[in-house]
Amino acid sequence: MSKIEMLMPKMGESIMEGTVLKWLKKEGDKINEDESVLEVATDKVDTEIPSTCTGKLSKILAKEGEVVKVGRPIAIIDSNEDEKSKKEIDFIDEIEKNFEELKETKYQKSDAKTKKIKTESNRFYSPLVLNIASKENISLDTLNKINGTGENDRITKYDILKFIEDKSLTYNPNIEISKKNGSKIELKEGEELIEPDRVRKIIASRMVESKKISPHVTSFVEADITNIYKIRNEIKENFLKENKFPITFNPIFIKCVADALLEFPMMNISFINEKIIKKNYINIGIAVALNDDNLIVPVIKNVNKLNFIDLIKKSNDLINRARNNMLKPSDLESGTYTISNVGSFGNIMGTPIIVQPQVGILAIGSIKKVPAVIESKKGDEIQVRNRLFLSHTYDHRIVDGALGGKFAQKVAQNIENFDLKSNIS
Repeated sequence: MSKIEMLMPKMGESIMEGTVLKWLKKEGDKINEDESVLEVATDKVDTEIPSTCTGKLSKILAKEGEVVKVGRPIAIIDSNEDEKSKKEIDFIDEIEKNFEELKETKYQKSDAKTKKIKTESNRFYSPLVLNIASKENISLDTLNKINGTGENDRITKYDILKFIEDKSLTYNPNIEISKKNGSKIELKEGEELIEPDRVRKIIASRMVESKKISPHVTSFVEADITNIYKIRNEIKENFLKENKFPITFNPIFIKCVADALLEFPMMNISFINEKIIKKNYINIGIAVALNDDNLIVPVIKNVNKLNFIDLIKKSNDLINRARNNMLKPSDLESGTYTISNVGSFGNIMGTPIIVQPQVGILAIGSIKKVPAVIESKKGDEIQVRNRLFLSHTYDHRIVDGALGGKFAQKVAQNIENFDLKSNIS
């Protein structure tokens, strides 16, 4: 019988560690390959981790609440399999490949022109960590505040790379200030202290960080959705019977936004370290409200390459899995633009916060019947129309009002001209 190490899996391209939330099996339990063994939380999503082989859970190495780096052992499984399963071999090969790639990055090579940071500190830093900090203009004061996961709390290469990848989660200046000012909170009569859950804390940190990074500006336009509204009502019952899934407004909005991004590619970028990263793919995030009042943003990949029926399927699938806590970390990555349907809560418009490092987000308001002046052959007429507001928030560092406004107007035009029948036929 072989003893096989179960490793903390790689759950996404930017995820370097996971927190053990709950063991679903106990020591001595028999487990099958692909059977869920534990729940792990990352900074993106909570997920169940399956076993890589069949056997008996011999020893649990990571306690509940413990943070474990990707690739580190979390359990020992006694198995009759003499060799590691293909999944485990592939995973180990991927970890080793990623490590080799990291070793070959620009951080591994010193540059004589690189500005050296002062190291008057009682804390030990490896030359590699100092080199990365210097190249990324990370001050010693900031470096001292990064949580280290190495021996004696030393900062490892992975710690500083994660800090660069996601500063809002590794170091939050507001948290440091609150600690300096004291954590004791005086409650008055009739007040109750509530500890936010982990997801809410992550959301709070990211929202504050986004407002610090990007000067937010919002443009508003109105779109007439009367034709789409009418046709959808006519076909939705037959569509559901034929396809076994509903047709909602979300995929229509996603399609219209994707087409606008093709025409305005400077809205489909990231702005990092004063550099523009242009994306030649369109991945659209959809803000989804959860039952616990938290928010999550799953991402539909390569929207511009999907036909409309596939887009409806993927949209429905992602939203359903989000609401049932069944998303994978990879479902939340690599978004290039985000949509928030604030109309689903009865709001006519909103001013959403940008998902970093994207440069724009669109809030879609509720559909309202309103009197509107319509041009006809007989002249101007007043008709009852179905209309909604689009609120386009963008990063004013890189997107000016002209581009932001034109993009919003293009989305509105796409909605008004959208031919629903031809797209589903």
